Formats: sequence, structure tokens, C-alpha cells
Amino acid sequence: MLKQKKYLFYATPALPLALLGLPLYVYLPTYYAQDVGLGVFVVGAILLLARILDMFLDPLIGYYSDRYASRKSMMFFGMFLLLTGFYFLTNPSINADAWWLLLFSILVYFGWSLMTIPYLAFGADLGQDYKENSSYASYREVFNILGVLLALILPYALNVADKADESLALMNQVILVLLPLLFLFFVLSTKKQHIEKRQQKFKVFYVSFVQRLKKSRHLFGAFLLNNFANAIPATLFLLYVEFVIGSVEQTGLLLIIYFLAGIIGLPFWNYVAGRTSKKQAWIYSMMSASFFFAFVPFLGAGDFNAFLLISIFTGFSLGADMALPASMQADVAQEGNKDVSGTLFGFFAMLTKLSLALGVGVSFGILGVFEFSTENPTADSLLVLSLIYALLPIILKFVAILMLSKYKETL
Repeated sequence: MLKQKKYLFYATPALPLALLGLPLYVYLPTYYAQDVGLGVFVVGAILLLARILDMFLDPLIGYYSDRYASRKSMMFFGMFLLLTGFYFLTNPSINADAWWLLLFSILVYFGWSLMTIPYLAFGADLGQDYKENSSYASYREVFNILGVLLALILPYALNVADKADESLALMNQVILVLLPLLFLFFVLSTKKQHIEKRQQKFKVFYVSFVQRLKKSRHLFGAFLLNNFANAIPATLFLLYVEFVIGSVEQTGLLLIIYFLAGIIGLPFWNYVAGRTSKKQAWIYSMMSASFFFAFVPFLGAGDFNAFLLISIFTGFSLGADMALPASMQADVAQEGNKDVSGTLFGFFAMLTKLSLALGVGVSFGILGVFEFSTENPTADSLLVLSLIYALLPIILKFVAILMLSKYKETL
């Protein structure tokens, strides 16, 4: 029971962070493209730029948390920036323009990094072996998915799930209360951690870090490509459901069922990983998701039930996608040196942001080239939307599987 408690105490901040993540990556692009009126191409370009500017700081944040500051103090400062930036993003002034979106997006992303990178590294510090890393990652991702479900259920229960502006306003109010509260619980319930400060230049440290983990390059590549593949449908989900399936009123229900399937699937993928390996289980999950996603291009208006089934089966693979890569990252940190765990997770955070940036920039950019309009979309532009939504992620996952198969996992 004590073991379960320590995993539980560590996992609590994942819930509000996930609660914030869904509105940022699903509702926000559509809100600024439609309600604020910036257009899909401009929003895609701005969010791509903001994430690119921010992501290069991630290894530095990780390095700083490894060498100079406590994980929790960095998380506290990050929480302040995150809440401030998110408030202004969800409450734009009447004259809000592209600069407004860029400025506060950068503030939110920077605050997010200051919270998540030390938090992930803290989990790697606590884990003592291959199995414990899986447990910390699994508990964290269960709370992660619960946070996503809460972000979905609240707007759905209040009948605002199909309204990006009202959903964002609701999430802002909830996060302003929940994030500080659960962060305080996390700080008080986890043991105090001392980080030894070392006077080592970043360049020397980072070169050594890269050399030691050079053999993990295939893991890095697979992680980037798979996240890129997942970011595309996440970005286009609202547009696809509204304009292709024609069931905009069911968006909340679809997402709730998708993430519930992810929670249900997590024990199964942990079992598969225990019988084979984390690497092999992750490959199986990507193959499964790609198989069911291949049916999406054949759907059209009125095919809600078919899309619902696809969402259930692809959602079942979500648990593996969320927990196994993070657990493998912790294994790599332990194999190299726990003193570099923050920098390692900073590097992976950089890859995550790059994948999300590519997801928004590429998908919205292609839609802009084909003159997709939310006011009067043409048949050709809807076909392009379907193809980007379904086929491009399958191709990316296939390449990710090929890269991951070359990675030599240490059990």
C-alpha cells in the first residue's frame, strides 16, 4: 500500500497539467482561427513560431534543474507564468491580434516547460529500477488521462463542448483553482529532494550527455515522429468532426470515450510490456492505431457510429503511447546518469514541442494552401482535410515503427 501511495502522491500534478493541455492544443487553435478571426494559416504559423522559439529552451531548463535549482521551486515559478499566460490567452482584448497570440503563447509554453520538465525528472529521480519507472509513469499517465477526461466532461456536461470560446473560459476558471491546490498537495506529500550543485559548463556537460545517450537516437526519432503523427488529428479533430462527419454536437462525447478507452487500455499494454518489452508493446500499439485509423478516409457525413468505433479502438492504444515512451525515457536516464535526468527530459520536451508545432503548422498550412474555409468549405478542401487527418499520421507512425525497431532497449 505504501508503494501505491508514493506513486499516487507523485502523480497528482499531472491532472491539472493535462486539464490545461487539451484546451491549449485542441480548442485554442480553432478559437483564434474562427472566433478571434485570425484564420487557420495565420494561427498555424504563429503557434509554430511560438513553439519553435520556446522548445530550444527546454534542454537549458532541464540542465538548470539538474545543477542549480530544486525541481519544486522551478515548478512553482512555472505555474505562475503558466496561469498568467493562459488567462490572457483565454481572455483576449477586443483588439487582440497575432502579436497577442504569439506573446502569451510563448509565456504559456515557457511556464509549461518550467513545470513539466522538472516534474518528469523528479519521477526519474524517484524510480529505482525498470519496474518502478513503469509504475511512476503509469500512475502519472492515469492522472494525465483523468485530467483530459475532466477537461472534456465539464464542457460536455455544461453544453459548451462544441463552443471553443466558452470551453476555454470554463477551463481557465477551473485551472486557476485546481492547479495551485494539487501542486501544494504534491509538494507537501512528496519527500524533500536535495539536488547537488555542480560547477560544470553547459557545453561540456551537454556534449558528454549526448555522447552517452547516442545509442538512443532511434528512440528520439520514433518519439518525435509518433508525437507528430498524434498531433495532426488532435489539431484537426474539431474541424474534422464538424465538417466531415457532421456531428459537431458530439465532439465532447467522442473525446470522452476516446480517453476512457486509453485508461482501459493502459493495464493491457503494461501487461504486454511485462511479457515482451516496453519497446515491443509500443510498436504493437502503433500498429494497432494505424490499422484502425486506415478506415477514416472512407467516412463521410452521417458516419458517426463508425467514427465512434474507430475512436474506441485507437483510444485503446493511447495508454501505451502516453506511458511507455516516458517510462523508456526514465530507463535511459538511469542507464546514463541520474544527474542528467532533467536535461534528458528537457530534450524530450523539445521533441514533443517540435512535433506539436509541426502538427499545427503542417496541417493548418496545407489547409491554407488549399484555401480551406470554415465558412464555406469546398468538396476538394474537405477531401484534403480527411487525407491530412488520417493518412499522414499512418505514414508517420510507420516510419516511427521502423526507427524504434532499431533501438536496443536495456531491460
